[in-house]
Parts: sequence; C-alpha cells; structure tokens
Amino acid sequence: MNASRALTTPDTEAEPVAPNSRAEPAEPAGHAEAAEPAEPALKVAPLELFLDLVFVFTITQLTGSLVHHLTPGGLAQVLVMLAVIWWMYDAFIWLTNAMPPSSHGRRGLLLLAMGAFLVISLSVPHAFEGSGVPFGWAYLVVVAVHTGMFAASGVALAPVLRMGGANLAGGALVVIGGYYTGTAQLAFWAVAFAMQFVTPRVAGLPEFRLRADHFVERHGLIVIIAFGESVIAIGVGAAGLDLGLPLIAVALLSLTVCVGLWWAYFGHDDDAHAEHHMAALPSDRRNWTAVTVYNLGHGGLLLGILLFAAGVKSAVAHPGAPITLPQAAALAGGIALYLVVNTAIRRTFGLTPNLPRLLAAALLTATVPLGTTVSALAQVAVTAAVLAATFAYEARRPRRSRQSPVGDFPRD
Repeated sequence: MNASRALTTPDTEAEPVAPNSRAEPAEPAGHAEAAEPAEPALKVAPLELFLDLVFVFTITQLTGSLVHHLTPGGLAQVLVMLAVIWWMYDAFIWLTNAMPPSSHGRRGLLLLAMGAFLVISLSVPHAFEGSGVPFGWAYLVVVAVHTGMFAASGVALAPVLRMGGANLAGGALVVIGGYYTGTAQLAFWAVAFAMQFVTPRVAGLPEFRLRADHFVERHGLIVIIAFGESVIAIGVGAAGLDLGLPLIAVALLSLTVCVGLWWAYFGHDDDAHAEHHMAALPSDRRNWTAVTVYNLGHGGLLLGILLFAAGVKSAVAHPGAPITLPQAAALAGGIALYLVVNTAIRRTFGLTPNLPRLLAAALLTATVPLGTTVSALAQVAVTAAVLAATFAYEARRPRRSRQSPVGDFPRD
C-alpha cells in the first residue's frame, strides 16, 4: 500500500512524560517531545507539480474514453483504470511525503516513474482493445520504482516489503489482465482494484506516520488539476462551433458549476481545517484517515469530476438541443457523486452543515429529464442554480466543527 514515511514509533514515546523539576536534566527532553509537532513545514516540491502534468493527461484520456464508451460497461472499464492508476499515483504522494525529491538520484527515479505513467496514459483509450499489455508492464515499472525508493528512504524495511509485495501482486494482476480483452481483462483488473481494500491491513499501516501539511496540500492540488479537465472539456466540446449566445451561455454556466465544485472543497478553508485535524490525530488514526479520505475518498471525487467532464463536453457541443440519457446522467450523476463523497469527507473531519449538500445531490438527479427533453443548456443552468442556492444557504448558517481532536475550529 501507499505507506507513509516514518519509522515504527517505540511504545515508550506514547507514554506521557512525568513532570520534572527545573534542576532535573529530563526536562529538556520533555520540552523537545512537546515541540515535535512544530517541525518545519514540508511543502510540495516543484518536481511533484511537474509530475502532475502526466496526471492531467491521464484524466483527459480517461474522460475521452468515457465519452466514447458512455455505457455501463464503459463506465466499469474507466472505473477500474482510474482506481488502479490513482492507487499508485497516490502511492507517490505518500513516497514524497516520506522522501522529498531533494537529490538528483531521487528526482531521476521520479522522472522514470513519470515516463511509465505516460505510457499508462497513452494506453488508456484502447486498454481493453489491445493496449492492455503496455499498460500492465508500465504499471509494474511504477510499482517497482515506488517500492525500491521506499526501501531506500530509511523507513522500517519489514512494512515496506509487505506494502511492496501487496502492490506487486496487484501489478501482476494488471499485467496478466492486459493479455486478455473484454470481461476477462476487466475481472483481473477489478481484483487488483479490490486488493486496495486489503493492502493497508497487510502492510501494517499503523506502523507508519506521515506529514499532514504536505499530504493535505498535495491532494488539494490534485483536485484542482481534475477541475482543469472540466475546463478543458468545455473547450473541446466547443471546438469548431460558432460562438453564438447559446454556446457562450452553456460554457459560462459550465464554468460556474466548476466553481461550485471548487467551493465545495475549498470554499470555507476546509482544506486548512482538514490539515489541522489530521495533524492532531495519533499517527495510526492519521494513517487510516489518509487511506479512507485521501485515497479511496478522493478516488470517488475524481470519478465524479470525470463523469461531469464527460457530460459537459456533450452539453457544450449541443447547447440548444436535448442530449442523450447517458450524457445527461453523467452530467448530473457526476456532480451528485462528488457532493456525496465531499459530504462524507466533511463528516470525517467534523465539519457542518452537510445536509444541504446531500439535498442538492438528490435534486441534481432530477435535472436529467431537462437535458433529455429540453436542452443541455437548461440542465446546466438548473445545475448551476442548485449549487448556487446550496452554498448561499450554507453561508447564512453558522459553521462549526464537531468532535475535533483538538477542539473546535474557528468559525468564518
């Protein structure tokens, strides 16, 4: 699994330090232990942002694949590809959290992984039609680089080997599946996806620690990158069309929806509150929260953004005409999924209110008939209005944080 950086913590470190008199030499140690959380901030390195260029391309490729295969089978294929790719991409976030790319050797290995991710991305459009083999072998290279770098990072070797072994087993399933097509390939890759729910326990996740500041910031940047794909979808959908009023209107309204998704994640400094919450958790709980919220949970956010991007591409291409049921369902369902997952994440961090977002998700499913019977413009307009009304209502309610491990967060 995407284990994090630090070494196993001795049991004695978890015990409270007894008070000492001023003359006793044990007091400085106590002060040092109390000051440990105040270590210098770990910021995202420029090379990590450079690595994200490939992830942008990956999201674009997955969106294009979904647009051309907007069926239950096509959605299942995109889901498993997103899941296995995101699992290892997120693994490198854990890696750079433990091992910042501060030397030429580390940077070179990350660039090697970047090349392998590029091959994976190039394979996405036809991964189930003959390109599964390069997808699988490039994926195995990614796993090998990740495991090797983690083993050399100075963390405890035993959990790293357990994590690497589990990831290599999943990578082997991806390689084997690549030699098949259709249902058999999907089955192999689905099992690799299912292993993600087992790997954290096999790896002994509580034995590791991670830096909350870098980790939360890094995932926030990934979400922004995914929003960029939605903006790209607007431009691709409008390519070659006359820039008339309906096109301008649907493009601006689609951008407004993107702003709404951004607001749901960042609007009340929720990312800062998440970092505050994560930093205050004991290391074992922090790690499990990192897996559930930032790996599995953010995978759900990315899937929602992908669905919305696929739907909005069709909406912009036909602003004044009805769109198909799959296209309208992707547009509404993607935003609804995003809001539901976002609400679950907020509940994990004790942030309120959340009911308005769940109600908005339910209302958005009712916009599908607008897209199929009236026009794409009508569906996007109502979608933007629902999000605007939801967040306007939230702004009038006092915000609070419940069950924070360090007390309430300040209100806005």
